[in-house]
Amino acid sequence: MNRILELRKEAQLSQKELAQKAGVNQTAVSQWETGKTEPNAEAAFQLCGFFDVSFDYLLGRSDIRGRFNMTKEEQDEL
Repeated sequence: MNRILELRKEAQLSQKELAQKAGVNQTAVSQWETGKTEPNAEAAFQLCGFFDVSFDYLLGRSDIRGRFNMTKEEQDEL
């Protein structure tokens, strides 16, 4: 399953609600979830902050959920 879709469902949000939080339209969220496109840097930053996950986790490049606002000590523990 697509990571953005997975996170959206965990948060019990509609595509429209997530789009509002990311500052994009619903079509963009749909395209991210189907793998047609990836979020631009600004939208990815918004999503990572909202879901409190790393960029790599958000984009499916890592299975380590991580945290968006990790301290240096927390990063070293990974």
